Amino acid sequence: MIITRSPLRITLGGGGTDLPSYYKNKEGFTLSAAINKYVYISIHKTFQKGFYLKYSHFEKRKTIDQIKHPLIKEALKEEKIKNNNLEIGCQADIPAGTGLGSSGSFTTALLKGLFLIKNKNISNNYLAELASKIEINNLREPVGKQDQYIAAYGGIKVFRFLRNGTVKISKNVIKDNLIKILEKKLLLFFTGFSRKSAAILKEQNDKTKSNSKEMIKNLDFIKELGIQSLQSLQKGNFDEFCTIMNEHWLFKKERSKKMSNTYIDSCYDYALKNGAKAGKIVGAGGGGFLMFYSDKKEKLQKALKKKKTSEINFKFDFEGTKIMVK
Repeated sequence: MIITRSPLRITLGGGGTDLPSYYKNKEGFTLSAAINKYVYISIHKTFQKGFYLKYSHFEKRKTIDQIKHPLIKEALKEEKIKNNNLEIGCQADIPAGTGLGSSGSFTTALLKGLFLIKNKNISNNYLAELASKIEINNLREPVGKQDQYIAAYGGIKVFRFLRNGTVKISKNVIKDNLIKILEKKLLLFFTGFSRKSAAILKEQNDKTKSNSKEMIKNLDFIKELGIQSLQSLQKGNFDEFCTIMNEHWLFKKERSKKMSNTYIDSCYDYALKNGAKAGKIVGAGGGGFLMFYSDKKEKLQKALKKKKTSEINFKFDFEGTKIMVK
């Protein structure tokens, strides 16, 4: 039995600029943080031939080509897995479609396990690139590289996505004492509904590819705000960080009408009046998690209970994708 796990993530700045449609022309930038909520993958060799897949559905298939789960199918094909007697299961701390990068976490955890099946090691960089290849190139999903990289590496990282596809990684970008403050001040609240990010990201992707001046200008500004967010955290200027976060949310909403809705807007406005200094939707938008920065956590927690949101407590993860059992 092999068990691997991969962390989910929150984006602290620059989200959306990690898509190839943008960074191949402009270069992207994200300030990303892994959190201690995970996707777990178990892989077990069975005595019976076939693939037994357990996720939100159950599949029993004789061949890889018959598998319906796209990420499992492509990962097995990519790695040329010859074993035809595998049971693969998935469990997660947080449901998919909630804006925390679960597909990237799923793919990195799965690949880590498949490499171990073949008695091979895989570097964090190759793991992130291979997971990105499967999602972006093989499956042609309108996603970026942030999720796969932060899942593979863990921690709080700056990723710079260069025009040639190379990703430059900056580690230890914020002092430990400031990270601890940030960790205490950030809160995550589930809106109660999930969504597929593909529709929102496809709209952004299509507009960027068609050289929409409005979309590219928006992403340029989001990238600049991401850089400013990093600088404010490096200085320990959390008031400035909050101002930037609120501005980020306003510009993020302009990318798509699907980004927010009346319920999300009402929660956001209510939170700012009841203890939050800043906030935004995490991920592509349309549902999932609202993230807030607050100096008055108890007041905010009490207030958002009235909005029927569910809080999840989290800390930052510094281990990245790892083997739990082998």
